[in-house]
Amino acid sequence: MAQETVTASELDLALVNALQLRPRASWSELAPLLGVTASTLARRWERLSDAGLAWVYAVPGREFTHSRCTAFVLLRCRPGARSRLIAELSVLPEAATIEVTAPGSADLLLDVLAPDLASLGHFVTETLDRLPGITSVGCLVATSLYVEGSRWRLRSLDPAQLSALGNSVSAAADQIRTLELDTVERALLDELVHDGRLALAELAERTGTSPATVRRRLRRLTDAGVLAFRCDLAAPLAGHPVPVTLLAHAPARDMGAVHRTLAALTECRLVAGVTGPANVLATLWVHDVADIQRRETALCARLPTLTITDRIVGLRTVKRMGHLLGADGHRTGVQPISPW
Repeated sequence: MAQETVTASELDLALVNALQLRPRASWSELAPLLGVTASTLARRWERLSDAGLAWVYAVPGREFTHSRCTAFVLLRCRPGARSRLIAELSVLPEAATIEVTAPGSADLLLDVLAPDLASLGHFVTETLDRLPGITSVGCLVATSLYVEGSRWRLRSLDPAQLSALGNSVSAAADQIRTLELDTVERALLDELVHDGRLALAELAERTGTSPATVRRRLRRLTDAGVLAFRCDLAAPLAGHPVPVTLLAHAPARDMGAVHRTLAALTECRLVAGVTGPANVLATLWVHDVADIQRRETALCARLPTLTITDRIVGLRTVKRMGHLLGADGHRTGVQPISPW
């Protein structure tokens, strides 16, 4: 499908920011907060979504984070092999996110989601072994995920709007329960991975059930931490940030302070404890390349026991949480991950 050139207005940015906080909020709920009609918001969202500038989708919830295995895989490849490898890696359900990086420690950085450590081992030692052109594989297994990408915000709303949206969010259940998914629930997940704003009636029609049943099943899945919703956006809408992944080491006694300090940064998209010589991995979206040094200097001043050991600069995101992105950062398709 040919994409039209779409310029985002201040209202568009505010709408995306609101959906980052409330991905499935109705247009009638958001309209008073944004000062326009519900039909205007619906038109704006359709325009942004059709252009691949913003999208809402289902992601694994807290249950996945706690009971599954996450790793960050660094690949080096032979010259000329990277484009082919990108195409082959993009269809693998374990490869949730694929970043093309400035050559250095890695040529490609993968966020890998696997049901367990054995499955991760199979992916790293067997699936990747079958792909010609890879010259080295590094694997950092996540021991903790303190911050993940859905917490990053555009910051286009004013404090009053943020307060109104925050106060209307229901508190998540503290207790995580393991659920066996049935046919209806798996069908719902399949639909919501592609479009997380599908209405109850539409979901009911597509899954052969009723809107009331869909509502109950969605509540069950979200309360159990199996399912969450996320609003993501293309690089142009975010102001073309430069993604940089920092690898660092800190003493175990200081890990809590390190995680909290990194998580408080407005540029922070992900903070994880990882295995290996570096025990901290953080991904930031900074303003420009010069910001990398400034941010590192400020971090080390605040955290004197933190030592930055590597900086991996992203040149292009090929796939983000199962959604395929074009060279300009717009969403072009979906290649679902398989965590459920």
